[in-house]
Amino acid sequence: MPLPPDAFRHHPGLAGMIQDPETSFFRDFMPEDVDARMREMGRPADWRYTDATREANRHAALAGRMDRDLWVFAYGSLMWDPALLFDEVRRATVIGHSRGMVLYDTFGARGSPGAPGVMAGLVPGGSCEGVAFRIPAGTVDRETEILWRREMISHCYIPAFLPARTAAGEIEVLGFVADPTAEMIRFDLTRAEIVRAAATGEGLRGTSYDYLKNMLDHFTALRIEDPELSALMAEVDRYRADTSRQQSP
Repeated sequence: MPLPPDAFRHHPGLAGMIQDPETSFFRDFMPEDVDARMREMGRPADWRYTDATREANRHAALAGRMDRDLWVFAYGSLMWDPALLFDEVRRATVIGHSRGMVLYDTFGARGSPGAPGVMAGLVPGGSCEGVAFRIPAGTVDRETEILWRREMISHCYIPAFLPARTAAGEIEVLGFVADPTAEMIRFDLTRAEIVRAAATGEGLRGTSYDYLKNMLDHFTALRIEDPELSALMAEVDRYRADTSRQQSP
């Protein structure tokens, strides 16, 4: 089922920047697909949630909401690769949480034990610019099953409903908030560690550098200014340039 022609009516410029959900890697992704990879990396057999645990979490989080339209907030890779069939996308600002580069990835997505990467998580305080995708009521069950297999594969996030502002008024969005008790969530990273991970992290889903660049490219398309991420990108580019010069003969 393709996206409706008017899904991008608020932001036509995003039409060519968001991957077709039906061709996304995450559309048919199953957690067991990466079990062998995790074993090779020395992870324990219980590195991820069981299907039953994950589904119980999903049904608890969405209790009483399966029969209505659902807005899903995207602030990282979901912005360009949601893998969800949606009827509408809007620029949105979540109130009460901000974007923090706190997901320290050694699991193999955009980092590895030898080249850790870094990605974003929602952290308490402030606000966060991103986009919200509207999932129509009749497909919420199926689409959130796909979403949970991706975002709730292991202990990392807490699903939460958060207030968000859009040009058409305030909405409630489903967001994935960084869980401070999770191994992958690191609130103690120094700026130097974040810069190094963003510059050098690489895994099966690409590089942390491309992840950061994609976020900023979408901000440009949406006319969002994020001085903090722009400053981080400048530092990362300097790090990469300095490293390249040091490695030159």
